[in-house]
Amino acid sequence: MRLVTDEGNVGILPLQEALRRAEEAGLDLVEVAPNANPPVCKIMDFGKFQYEQAKKERQARRQQKQIEVKEIRLRPKTTDHHLSFKIRDARRWLEDGNKVKVRVRFRGREITYPEIAREQMDRIISELDDIALVEQRPAMEGRTMLMVLAPAKEAE
Repeated sequence: MRLVTDEGNVGILPLQEALRRAEEAGLDLVEVAPNANPPVCKIMDFGKFQYEQAKKERQARRQQKQIEVKEIRLRPKTTDHHLSFKIRDARRWLEDGNKVKVRVRFRGREITYPEIAREQMDRIISELDDIALVEQRPAMEGRTMLMVLAPAKEAE
């Protein structure tokens, strides 16, 4: 097996010799490349190595940006004034880098007029087209019409 230490490559040694050197150093013999020919082992403090790896993973998770999906709920009878407030909220969320799900919920006989909801969706798309891309086109799902908007800079 090929033995590596912090100082560099020691060379090819028998297993017993590598174990003896690790024992003398008070460290562990860790196989780092089992598929290599010959296998590569390294003398290191394995507990410290595991701790450093876990620390790197935690740091990487902390650095990741979590994308939230915010939701706007509307009805076909939602007024233009109320809709403008909802659009303003959506714009703020998109600028923050979040996705926005727009849901128009139909109750009772409202389901017979899906074109009203489609007009609301088209208005939202037209007012937010400078900062948003339509990730999912408006579509009926049961008694709701659903659309998903994503920030434009994220999709590029």
